[in-house]
Amino acid sequence: MAAVTTTLSAWVAGTTPSALPAPVLRRAAALTLDLIGNMIRARHDAESTPALIAAVRALGLCGGEATVFGDAMRYTPAGAALLNGALAHSLDFDDTHAAGSLHPGAPVIPAALATAELTGASGADTLAAIVAGYEVTCRIALALPAGDHYDRGFHPTATCGAFGAAAAAGRLLGLDAGAIADAFGIALSEAAGSLQFLANGAWTKRFQVGWSAMAGLVAAMLAREGFRGAAEAIEGRHGFLRAYAPSPAPARVLDRLGEVFETMNTAVKPYPSCRYGHAAIDAAIALRAEHGLTPGTIEAVTVGLPAKGILLIGAPHEQKVEPKNVVDGQFSGPFVVAVALATGQMGWDSYRLLDDPAVRALARKVRCVQDPEIEAEFPANMSGKVTVRTRAGEVARKVVVPKGEPDNFLTDQELAAKFHGLVDRVMGAERAAALAAAVLGLASAPDIAGLMRLAVPVPAMRLAGE
Repeated sequence: MAAVTTTLSAWVAGTTPSALPAPVLRRAAALTLDLIGNMIRARHDAESTPALIAAVRALGLCGGEATVFGDAMRYTPAGAALLNGALAHSLDFDDTHAAGSLHPGAPVIPAALATAELTGASGADTLAAIVAGYEVTCRIALALPAGDHYDRGFHPTATCGAFGAAAAAGRLLGLDAGAIADAFGIALSEAAGSLQFLANGAWTKRFQVGWSAMAGLVAAMLAREGFRGAAEAIEGRHGFLRAYAPSPAPARVLDRLGEVFETMNTAVKPYPSCRYGHAAIDAAIALRAEHGLTPGTIEAVTVGLPAKGILLIGAPHEQKVEPKNVVDGQFSGPFVVAVALATGQMGWDSYRLLDDPAVRALARKVRCVQDPEIEAEFPANMSGKVTVRTRAGEVARKVVVPKGEPDNFLTDQELAAKFHGLVDRVMGAERAAALAAAVLGLASAPDIAGLMRLAVPVPAMRLAGE
């Protein structure tokens, strides 16, 4: 077997814009646009943001020259990576990689942007670094595989994301293959993330992803200064794969590396909730429109999921039908399906319905079950099936490929609509449009300074006498 860490490090170090297919670079820009929309809205809306910002400032991670999206204050590079990473994941509206069962953008892109701002990197080099980070994150998750990792209680976005963030930052710092390997060896000591947040809707899920963005930047910076990391960090006897999963397949990390790009296998979420529920939301919206369903006519709803989906959004049933906060709602199959059936949509503002009596009553009629037909589609697809029993009979719909997956990707118009739906309220439509254009034009930008200037909202000005 090839030396996984060494081979992967050499590939990351040699990843240049000219070495990557043009569609991969375009997709990286689209994924960056999607993530920035999440960061900006979460800076202003997420309930965990005030405490997070206050702690970062108290720790002295502000006062630098780095940008946090949607925030007029300046931060240190580490502080910006931490905050942007946490904000990117706070709405649970960020991109997903189905086979890896994680969100690669949230740890990788903030680390890349903080490093690019620090080094003055070109837009094209920034996109190439983001691709390198996505490939590392997703390929390590595939080698675990992520399902076994989940069974041990780990959150792969945070754990695998630390390596991807280190790859992106290391590439932009100009590290050679040996130093990239050192960065991976350092990231091994930083990789953390627990699923225990499910017990009480804790904010640790979003924090640990921000932490992995910062951890990757720290690992790369230490490696640049000559700090030695553990060898064979990925495949070694006490390396990441063997320590964090019972039966890993290290060769999967390198399988068709540089030929098949997991970046292109990454989906964009149309709904701000756990991806395992999206096929069911698609099905519920379609059934509502097709049959004119209303909450009063619905007697019972069954949501068919794979076993891993039940773990996150279906069990324990008594808890999932009574979400107490936004995080609970994001991981409640009964709640998101009830919202979709009641309103015909599921957006960020849908969480205002957490205490709505009609939605609550409908959610209590929803039960998530492991469906053999849906299990057979996993892990290639995060499929779902919704069966609704009404007074007039039973109707059902199965969705194999949920909206937003690579084979059912958002159109340019849908991607723009999602971005503006999140950002316009915070930045204003004109500034949001300029920011979107800057992100999508990154491949030809000499640096990212112009983009980062647009990331800050224009403060309201008070005239004399007002």
